[in-house]
Amino acid sequence: MNKQFEIIDSNLLLDDFLKIREYRIKHDLYEGGQSPELRRLRLEKEHAVSILLYDPNQSSVVMVEQFRIGAKESDNSWLLENPAGYVEPGETIETVASREVKEETNCEVSHLQLICEFFVSPGISNEKIILMCGQVDSTTAEGVHGLEHEGEDIRVEVLTLDQAKKELYNGRINSTSTIMAMQWLLLNKQHLDNQWLSQS
Repeated sequence: MNKQFEIIDSNLLLDDFLKIREYRIKHDLYEGGQSPELRRLRLEKEHAVSILLYDPNQSSVVMVEQFRIGAKESDNSWLLENPAGYVEPGETIETVASREVKEETNCEVSHLQLICEFFVSPGISNEKIILMCGQVDSTTAEGVHGLEHEGEDIRVEVLTLDQAKKELYNGRINSTSTIMAMQWLLLNKQHLDNQWLSQS
């Protein structure tokens, strides 16, 4: 079935760091015909790159901890996450990954491995995350970083893989991209070790 949709009208409701646009649409139905006119709101953002930092020599990961407004109702609003940033026009994902890792952890990425790309919440947003794993020297990771003009207050934390596994699902590692990347790393660690350590 060649499914189609039609945008009847759109209207920008909010034009800020986040953009919210109202759409009036119709789309094909599985059993034939078209839907009635529907109103949908969409949060519109640039795509982001999220990088799990792995040190195969130390069997450790480098993460960042910062306050997240989306988690304000949870027991802990400071989450452990991957460094991440938005892709600006004309940038490559490798450029974004290297920049954000340096800004947030003071580490240099020596290898990058694409894990996957996924929509964060396609029912309400166009935001897509390009999920990667990057090799770093975790012994250089320390301190508090972030851009002052963006109000960032980002603390670096180095965890052994065993420590990171314990943090999964307990509230500190509790965001989609970091959970997915950690699960991927645990499944692919041996292959990644063989590949990256042989290139060192």
